[in-house]
Amino acid sequence: MNGHGKSDSSVVPKKLSNKTADEEAERVEGRGLAKGNPQEERAFRTQGREDAKTGLERVREAAEGDRRQKFTALLHHVYDVERLRAAYEGLNPKAAAGIDGETWKHYGERLEENLQELSEKLRRGAYRASPVKRAFIAKANGGQRPLGVPVLEDKIVQRAVVEVLNAIYEAEFVGFSYGFRPERRAHDALDALATGITTRKVSFVLDADIRSFFDTLDRGWLVKFLEHRVGDGRVIRLVKKWLAAGVLDGDEWKATEAGTVQGGSISPLLANVYLHYVFDTWVGRWRKTQAEGDVIVVRFADDFVVGFEHRSQAEKFLTDLRERFRRFGLELHAEKTRLIEFGRFAAENRAKRGEGKPETFAFLGFTHICGKTRSGRFTVIRQTMRQRLNAKLKAVGAELKRRMHEGIPAVGAYLRAVMRGHMNYYAVPFNIRAIQRFRQRLVLLWKQVLGRRSQTASVTWERMKALHERWIPPARICHPYPTQRLLVRTQGRSRMR
Repeated sequence: MNGHGKSDSSVVPKKLSNKTADEEAERVEGRGLAKGNPQEERAFRTQGREDAKTGLERVREAAEGDRRQKFTALLHHVYDVERLRAAYEGLNPKAAAGIDGETWKHYGERLEENLQELSEKLRRGAYRASPVKRAFIAKANGGQRPLGVPVLEDKIVQRAVVEVLNAIYEAEFVGFSYGFRPERRAHDALDALATGITTRKVSFVLDADIRSFFDTLDRGWLVKFLEHRVGDGRVIRLVKKWLAAGVLDGDEWKATEAGTVQGGSISPLLANVYLHYVFDTWVGRWRKTQAEGDVIVVRFADDFVVGFEHRSQAEKFLTDLRERFRRFGLELHAEKTRLIEFGRFAAENRAKRGEGKPETFAFLGFTHICGKTRSGRFTVIRQTMRQRLNAKLKAVGAELKRRMHEGIPAVGAYLRAVMRGHMNYYAVPFNIRAIQRFRQRLVLLWKQVLGRRSQTASVTWERMKALHERWIPPARICHPYPTQRLLVRTQGRSRMR
């Protein structure tokens, strides 16, 4: 899918021969490249210690110039002190400490000495990865998501590696991949999806969910995929160290045989590399060689939506996708993967058959609904997922109770930040009622907490009116329509390579 919601099928591609398709499959699935550097003439070697920015620019240019090139000299970009310093400064100063208890502030008290020592350890091969500390965060459905908290130096090195590898993989990744990439946000993916559904012949949507993706991806395949472009074994060994470091759950160390622990800076990039070869490149071949009619794709990390013109094509794709994932150790979640009728003709076709309204699907925190504009034209209406809204309000209520005895200005400033942050993400066209409802609930929560501060006096609505008008911004739409922003972001260029 390109920046306007258009797939490559907007231009009828030349069909690939079976031999050509097989050769391409050999390359992306890791069967045609031996360990080491058999294609030495394609290797990019960096001479000397250039300026950090200039060095990565050369890597980026080389990656864009030859998609099959392997890079055999990358580690010196990682242990460059300036890059390590930038990685440190890019960390959240308030983030939780890892198992060594080292904080961002304390590490910074001897920053230059610490970075020099870290650089030297990386250069000599003496760097060791530490186990991550197990932590859990609440999910919108009431469950808990496991996260790993790396030690500070692991965070620094991972961020440096990500910057270096991004110089290579940003030339490799396809246009419909949006998650955790430079200058790409969730709203870009949302805009691309909405635009694709409204402007292309989409009648069916596959809403897919990969079961426990980060816990199940095959590390053997991951390393093979990395070795397609990364010929520097020292960088590959860094990745292997992080994968094998294990987790510390309380006082117990546990090995992890598969997957990559969520929480580290490297995990999103590794996930994108894995799905690039397992899903993205395969989808590109499938659309060119097997698809009939329009097919649009939008992927954000391990969450993706595929739109089809024909049900038969959607069903065939789903069958082929299950087989493809099975080969690489992945599985679609049976209960969360659905093929639904959705698009500009869905309501009309279902009415003819005596069926109800088209089903909805969730993507990136929004429920997507078939709707119409005031002029009667089809559009995709996006509303805040009820689970997400309720989970956020629950968290705000708990925080207000904790702040019960703080002054009005402090609590008001907190609620102002909450409201602005909520609107910055959810205030999209056609979602004003959900934004208004969220604000009303904030006011009610504040009133309830203020009422508990005194056993004799209650807070009147007149008093609350003055407070929320002073502190909580009014509900409003902050985002433009998807087609408008997508045109500005892409400047008419395709995002599907």
